[in-house]
Amino acid sequence: MLTADDKKIIAQLWEKVAGHQDEFGNEALQRMFITYPQTKTYFPHFDLHPGSEQVRSHGKKVAAALGNAVKSLDNISQALSELSNLHAYNLRVDPANFKLLAQCFQVVLAVHLGKDYTPEMHAAFDKFLSAVAAVLAEKYR
Repeated sequence: MLTADDKKIIAQLWEKVAGHQDEFGNEALQRMFITYPQTKTYFPHFDLHPGSEQVRSHGKKVAAALGNAVKSLDNISQALSELSNLHAYNLRVDPANFKLLAQCFQVVLAVHLGKDYTPEMHAAFDKFLSAVAAVLAEKYR
């Protein structure tokens, strides 16, 4: 699914994200909760207000998982296997939500990186996030 050029671009993009990934993960979750309020149902025990420590903490986890996937572009499935199991069997998250969060992450990147977030980066990272969403949804079948 990801070409050699895609992988190179994704790695370059993640270098730009380095140092900001926790902030970006938090912003992506906040954006998802506001834009798609139905996603809040999976976090009944969270304080979902802007600036919430629980959302910041979960945003860190999201960013760490994406970073792990970036480091494992040749085997995203193995890199995210535990996370896939957790979301499918324990948390029972609707897999459509992975795509919603991916879309929100893309918006956060565009806002923060501006012109540095080129159309080529957008396209490659979109393919990457689609692969991540597919891996996280694998166990649902």
